[in-house]
Amino acid sequence: MAARADTVDLAGLRLDPGEGRRLDLEVTLEPLAFGEERYAVAPATVPVRLDLSRTLGGGWSLRLHFTASVEGPCMRCLEPAHPAFDVDSREVDQPGDVEELASPYVQEGDLDLRRWAQDALVLAVPAQIVCREDCAGLCQVCGEDLNVHPHEHERPPDPRFAKLSELRFE
Repeated sequence: MAARADTVDLAGLRLDPGEGRRLDLEVTLEPLAFGEERYAVAPATVPVRLDLSRTLGGGWSLRLHFTASVEGPCMRCLEPAHPAFDVDSREVDQPGDVEELASPYVQEGDLDLRRWAQDALVLAVPAQIVCREDCAGLCQVCGEDLNVHPHEHERPPDPRFAKLSELRFE
């Protein structure tokens, strides 16, 4: 069973430059909010694999990998949705003058694993959470689920062509 960890003491690993380590941990993730809807993360505590290595100059190269599902209403048809997402995220924290190489998740030798995993999941989730890729959604006219009862409504005539209907050919 993997150990539960919200933070990882990087300094405590005592790795020399060029050395690396793989840690199998568990981290608890918070529900996601999209607009007015909340999506639960299942399971709430997910197993994660953390690969880390020490770089020259006292920095870190980090990789986080895990799979998680979100559960909530489909954004097209409002039926329950529970898609799974494979998350693979990388970070570099290299001390020095280059701000681009400073990871926001590493502070004073501690890695904020929970915040990194939460942010990585949010970035892996698409703009629309759907019950299935080919979800047809709800009918714009009557509101019926188009997955259950596919149909189309007759469209009203275009008002720009109303005068043409008055033409009579005799």
